[in-house]
Amino acid sequence: MSGGFAFFIIGWAFIMIILLAIGGFFMFRKFLKRLPKEDGKSTMDWEEYYLEKTCHMWNTQEKKLLEELVAPVPELFRDIARQKIASKIGEVALEKKREKITQDVIIEGYILATPKRDHKFLIKTLNQKEIDLAPYQSLFER
Repeated sequence: MSGGFAFFIIGWAFIMIILLAIGGFFMFRKFLKRLPKEDGKSTMDWEEYYLEKTCHMWNTQEKKLLEELVAPVPELFRDIARQKIASKIGEVALEKKREKITQDVIIEGYILATPKRDHKFLIKTLNQKEIDLAPYQSLFER
């Protein structure tokens, strides 16, 4: 066996181990989200519950705004992000006993569902749409 071929095999094995570890990490995260919590429902069960309870409350304009907000997410993960954010928006709407999903509920749900690093894009998008950020400052500071 030549030295170059041995390095190729070792390199290929190293790359495969790294890729399997990355894939395993994401599979394990999904597994953890499916485990039931104290109330008997998993995180994903609650997401599906809120989506099911609020699917009739969404209008075309609100769906379009949600699509604009999840646009920077890589397409591979966009469906998962959309489900997580939409379920949090639904949860906020049900907590506030709203009849339909409004722009205010979408913005509040987005802020609560996403990490701080994603808020920069939200602020930029809201500024482009000339939406006042003052009512949401307390949510940004969490």
